[in-house]
Amino acid sequence: MSMGIFLSAVLLMAFSMVTSKRLNALIRAFSAQSFFLFLITVFFAVREKSLELCVVAVLLFAIKVITIPHLLFRIVKKIKTDEGAGLIVNPTLSLFIAMFLAYLAYLFTGRLLPLQDRMQEAAFVIALAVTLIGLFLMVFRMKAIAQIIGLLVMENGLFLIASAVSGGMPFFVEIAIFFDIFVCVIILGMFVYKINKVFTHIDVNKLRELRG
Repeated sequence: MSMGIFLSAVLLMAFSMVTSKRLNALIRAFSAQSFFLFLITVFFAVREKSLELCVVAVLLFAIKVITIPHLLFRIVKKIKTDEGAGLIVNPTLSLFIAMFLAYLAYLFTGRLLPLQDRMQEAAFVIALAVTLIGLFLMVFRMKAIAQIIGLLVMENGLFLIASAVSGGMPFFVEIAIFFDIFVCVIILGMFVYKINKVFTHIDVNKLRELRG
């Protein structure tokens, strides 16, 4: 029962992100989603009695629940940008699109990739939906920070897909991915800061005017 609640919470946080109008709300929703993903990993670690999964859970909590949101909050505060997430599609329509993406994930899993275990199937549906919603955030948000969060949400979905299909990726692969994500956010954060310093905004849509 607890696993079902955690999985539902991961999807609800994804829906919350597509309706968030402010960057701070977007970052908080990502942190909350990562926290529920951490609880799912702990659940698997206890069930499988796996020390490796315990280490992965600790890293997930330290990096994606605490460190990355803290860095993103600092970036938002330091560049002194307006808190708008740069919505191209309004929150209501974004929510309907996200729900449609979740429905597509359900159809894909049920018809093309049937899994015998019901909880495993539910985890895969939600993981695929979260990945698609992360892609939606990357494409339909103009602020660079919102697009970074979209990338991180996609990674959350892919992490959950790996757990649902194969019981988790190899331990050292997971460690490498966490390190890459952490370094990627630091680099992207510096990139966003430089953009804001040179162009006084982080709206990537406006950078298209420089072409030609």
